[in-house]
Formats: sequence, C-alpha cells, structure tokens
Amino acid sequence: MPTHDKTELIIEAGRTEKQYWKDLWSYRELFYFLAWRDILVRYKQTAIGVAWALIQPFLTMVVFTVVFGQLAKLPSQGVPYPILVFAAMLPWQFFANSLSGCSNSLISNANLISKVYFPRLIIPASAVIVSFVDFMISGMILLALMIWYNFVPSWRIITLPMFMAIAFAAAMGGGLWLAALNVKYRDFRYVVPFIVQFGLYISPVGFSSSIVPKEWRLLYSLNPMVGVIDGFRWAILKGNVQIYWPGFILSLGLVILLFASGIWYFRKTERTFADVI
Repeated sequence: MPTHDKTELIIEAGRTEKQYWKDLWSYRELFYFLAWRDILVRYKQTAIGVAWALIQPFLTMVVFTVVFGQLAKLPSQGVPYPILVFAAMLPWQFFANSLSGCSNSLISNANLISKVYFPRLIIPASAVIVSFVDFMISGMILLALMIWYNFVPSWRIITLPMFMAIAFAAAMGGGLWLAALNVKYRDFRYVVPFIVQFGLYISPVGFSSSIVPKEWRLLYSLNPMVGVIDGFRWAILKGNVQIYWPGFILSLGLVILLFASGIWYFRKTERTFADVI
C-alpha cells in the first residue's frame, strides 16, 4: 500500500510585511499599466484632448488675477500678478487632482482588487502619477507667461525639484488617507470635492501669504500646502518673494506626518479592502 508524504506548511509571522515592499518593485509593470490606462481614459473621446489640462488652471488664473490683482489691488511682490498666481496654481492643482484621483482609485478598481493579489499601494500611487502628467502639461502655461512678460527666473529655480518632492509627499499622504477611508465610508465621495474647493480658498493661491498678519502666519502655516506653495514661489519667482521659515518648517513637518500616517493607515486597512469593497 503506497505511503504519502505529508508536506508541512509553516507561515511565519511578519514575513508578508517584509515581502510587501519587494513586491512593489516586482509589480512595477502593473504600476506603469494602470498609470498609462488612466492617462488614456482621462482624455479619451474628448474634443480638445490634453488641452483640458491647460484650460482649467488658465481660467482660474485669469479669475484670480482680475479679482485679487486688479480689483483688490493685492501686492504681487515685484512680479507680474499672473505669474504669481500660476506659480501657486501648479502645486495646488497637482495636490487637488491627486486627492480626487486617489480617493476614487480603489473603488474604480474594485474588480481587480477582489480577484488578484498585488500591493494595493500601486493603485493610488498611479493616480498621483496621472496628476503629475497634468502638472507637466500645465507647466507650459507658466513657461508661456514668462516669455510673454520677459520674466527670467533666478538661480533659485534649481531648488524646484525639492519642493516638488514635498508636494508629492503631501499629495500621496492625503491621497492614501482618502483612498482607504473611501473604501469603508462611501460618504467621502462627497467630502473630497468640498475639501478641494475649501482648500483652494484657504491656501495662498490667488494671493501671497505675505499679506497674512505676522501674528497669524505660524497658525496659517498649519495648512501644509502653505509651505509647498511658498516654496514653489520662492524657487520660481524673484523680486521680493521670501520664505517665512518658521511657517515653512511647520508645514514641512506636517507634510512628513501626513505622508507617514497615510502609509501607516493604508497598510493597516489594506488587508480588508477585498472584503469591504
């Protein structure tokens, strides 16, 4: 009578967590595919294609320039007001689009999540990359404005990648929180547009943060995007544009906290996505 050897399977605690970050690299092709798919879907069957990524920030810039620059006569710190506004529109639009894209990313890929294993972090990360493509396209408007006004940036432009990395961290951190929360609480599909709209008005997009009274500037910097926007303006513009360093350090600390806590909460709830979604 034949004998059958028994195979013993041992599951080691914590091994999955160690493997997770290696899997992110192993599944990089899926990351590329999701990002490219979302870019194609965004502009599929649109009459003017990628021009939509130019129209929205451009019209917003025009409105802010008229309201704050022409009517309210707010200071422009020695630079043309449209350039002052658009230097802030770039990081803000990137952040706002990332929040919107990330919050719905897991719901939009529900079938994929419930059937196939892969690190779920790939999905919101690909949504941020799509927003970065819009950021690069919108950057052409800023370049055109600089040519129109014969504006040449100073040496500080070389620091722009550092502030871009901070914007990435803010977008990714906030996006991970909203993506995970939206799986469990579908109310967030209504909350996110409000957050984006409200955040536009409390962030120094249409005006310079220098108009905020000195005694309130540190409190105002509790908005993480204040430091990001001020950093972009400092890097791109010249004139009298300066960084309020205590507020910038506070905003930077909050961005780091948002990014770290976003990854922590996403990883904590990730194993329940397939069941809840």
